[in-house]
Amino acid sequence: MLKGFKEFLLRGNVLDLAVAVVVGAAFTAIVTAFTENIVNPLVASLGGSNEMGFGFQITDSPETFVNLGAVLSAVINFVLIAAVVYFVLIVPFNSVKERFMTEEEKEATDIELLTEIRNLLADANADAASTRVES
Repeated sequence: MLKGFKEFLLRGNVLDLAVAVVVGAAFTAIVTAFTENIVNPLVASLGGSNEMGFGFQITDSPETFVNLGAVLSAVINFVLIAAVVYFVLIVPFNSVKERFMTEEEKEATDIELLTEIRNLLADANADAASTRVES
């Protein structure tokens, strides 16, 4: 029973689910506060004397303002969240997984990869041979 639980926990789907929950709940608030209170004022200062911030207005109507600062802030927000998740969750998880993996599991992983590479090469060679025969 514990072996099945261990396999369930070490399956990649559990990690993906955990990452999604953490990204959605915890880091979004922190990074959003950072971008709204630090990055947005810096980006808006690039807009010069424009009171709306970094962007441009298409017509005289304020509704046509293209806010490049908001897009830039969203990109920075995404990159920061992705970096935190990678370095706080993914790297330690892979390290722990590697540490507790037995030699047999490591060899099985290598054998599976080599088998897959062999099969892909065989398929590619078969395709090349059939192309030559048709020509």
